[in-house]
Amino acid sequence: MSNPDELLVAISAAVESERSNQMSLTVVVGGAVITGRLAPEAVWRERVADVLKDSDRLGPFADVFARGSRENRPGRGETPTHLHFHLARILQGSLGIPETGGMYRVAIKDVSAWTVGDFSYIDR
Repeated sequence: MSNPDELLVAISAAVESERSNQMSLTVVVGGAVITGRLAPEAVWRERVADVLKDSDRLGPFADVFARGSRENRPGRGETPTHLHFHLARILQGSLGIPETGGMYRVAIKDVSAWTVGDFSYIDR
């Protein structure tokens, strides 16, 4: 979307202000369907940093995420520019990748469609 959907921006702002991780959302970005729960940016950065610091090869990158977790958070009156998903999956056929959920950052301006709630497949 060249002009980000104002309702989607408002949802992101509410998540940022409440520090809640209970808002489930599904978005279409570049043809990919991503479904999961939104997290405030600061919480998302902390979780990514925690995962990275436990890795021998990726540990040095943890500081990149941890360093800006509070400073880079949108302030009051600032419009959020990204959605921060945790416990998220990219839906591919009848699979959700990864099965356990991942951490994704999506530019709101790149979202072409969205709906409240997350999708999961049930094999019957």
